Amino acid sequence: MSPTLRTPICDLFGIDVPIVQTGMGWVAGARLVSATAGAGALGILASATMTLEQLERAVREVKSRTDRSFGVNLRADAEDAGQRVQLLIREQVRVASFALAPSERQIKTLKDAGVRVVPSIGARRHAEKVAAWGVDAVIVQGGEGGGHTGAVATTLLLPQVVDAVDLPVIAAGGFFDGRGLVAALAYGAAGVAMGTRFLLTRESTVPDAVKQYYLSRSVADTVVTNRIDGVPHRVLRTEFVDELEHTNAITSLPRAVRNAFAFKKLSGATWRGIVHEGRAMKKESDLRWSQVVLAANTPMLLRAGLVEGRLDAGVLSSGQAAGVIDDLPTVAELIARIMTEAEQTLKHLGELQ
Repeated sequence: MSPTLRTPICDLFGIDVPIVQTGMGWVAGARLVSATAGAGALGILASATMTLEQLERAVREVKSRTDRSFGVNLRADAEDAGQRVQLLIREQVRVASFALAPSERQIKTLKDAGVRVVPSIGARRHAEKVAAWGVDAVIVQGGEGGGHTGAVATTLLLPQVVDAVDLPVIAAGGFFDGRGLVAALAYGAAGVAMGTRFLLTRESTVPDAVKQYYLSRSVADTVVTNRIDGVPHRVLRTEFVDELEHTNAITSLPRAVRNAFAFKKLSGATWRGIVHEGRAMKKESDLRWSQVVLAANTPMLLRAGLVEGRLDAGVLSSGQAAGVIDDLPTVAELIARIMTEAEQTLKHLGELQ
């Protein structure tokens, strides 16, 4: 591998290549994460859709499959966040990633135990805040990315953050091949993080029919909607999503309440914990209470689509990159291909000098 392609996050995370597989809810389980880690990249378990006991089993399953580094994505505002932090420390997990900014206390606890802390951010000011708190790196997601996303394109957000903080920046949103990796490095990033590209691999547990649906979509077939949980969320356009787009808060709230009950039963959460997380979400994202209630939709609607394969009653988070992906490689094949493409791109650039 070219020295250019061995970046600071390789040593920071104990990985061979500067590629991160993101912690996608209902998707990033032990099978996908262990395959990613085994191929030399950083796989991240998605814990938000797991109970504490399920997370412990998943961590141990990954460790039984590979001795390589991996990470776990946590919700900083979860009722049992403290217990999950201690689980990572006890099991010697290398990396803790966060969708919402972790507290200074959580950062210190993890770092004192040797765990690398990597929050995802969507604005320069958020990167500056967590950098001041001592995180080890940040994942910067531009508007092309799937799931909760912002309005600023990666090509504009990434250089802003690189210039603002003195720590490794990992680029996310729109990446799927080796050319994109080289482009991210040219902007000053230390690597790329990908979700949709890893969702569309053989080790991903998403139903095959759903994967084929992703592969049939174009770059124009995603939509950013706030009808799922009250905040912008990029998903594949389906008839069900189109129906959601024509609902209003009054008609959406009953479904959200039903889904809250369903997720409470599935996750083992307490009502006290759900209220606690709702308050934290309201404060962090400046939401109205009606939007917080709508957020109960997210886990169950994603589960219906990504686990049960129901296009008629579920949603499929997706980056715009789905429109340029046309195959289902193994994770090892994907990572090897990306690195080969990156090497070839660097060689081509060298020939232009």
